Amino acid sequence: MNIIVVKDYNEMSYQAAQLIAEQITKKRNSVLGLATGSTPEGMYKELINLNQEDKVDFSEVITFNLDEYYGLSPENPQSYCFFMWNKFFKHVNIKKENIHLLNGITENVNKECKQYEDLIKKSDRIDLQVLGIGDNGHIGFNEPDISLNTQTHLVNLTTKTIKANSRFFNNVQEIPKQAITMGIGTIMRARKIILLANGKRKARVIERTINSPITTKVPASVLQLHNDVTIIADQEAASKFIS
Repeated sequence: MNIIVVKDYNEMSYQAAQLIAEQITKKRNSVLGLATGSTPEGMYKELINLNQEDKVDFSEVITFNLDEYYGLSPENPQSYCFFMWNKFFKHVNIKKENIHLLNGITENVNKECKQYEDLIKKSDRIDLQVLGIGDNGHIGFNEPDISLNTQTHLVNLTTKTIKANSRFFNNVQEIPKQAITMGIGTIMRARKIILLANGKRKARVIERTINSPITTKVPASVLQLHNDVTIIADQEAASKFIS
């Protein structure tokens, strides 16, 4: 693992955007795996600026999103589809046909998951996968469990994850209890992986991701087995690792 410790959230976002820009410069039709939420939001702002300054071109880039809440329509403001379009896609020169998002209101989850896997394979794997990390070590929505699903699948969210996500919803009844996510195997097949973490509450899980034995109880610990992972963490998130 390559560990980059930066001063703060803004520096984390800048460094992540630079790595993505470098990837696209090397390969114009790069396949990117993209994450959502507050952690990568600053990275998307940086990439928008780079695109508007003609420093990075998304016209041939292909994207696959990491996950989606099950039961939320693309028009729902809390859906990850809505997030991606409003925070990133509509601001850059990416082609709509090159954007791949999971359908949170599909009537056939198994078919949706298989089609998504087939599309990723058809694109010859993901070149660079961006990840955040949950307080419990989940990547995507691969929650701690006895075993981990390798393929894109429907998952029941843990109480801890539901609680962590509650800040985005008006009341507990609105919070989705399930999500569709890329599996651990799909993530691990990416050629490169960037994991972003900021804030004190991520310090313990980052330390466990880097130093603990590989365990399904900390799904992110499996990243120790990948040959090209970069963790970008601010000083607070890295505090237990560097102390």
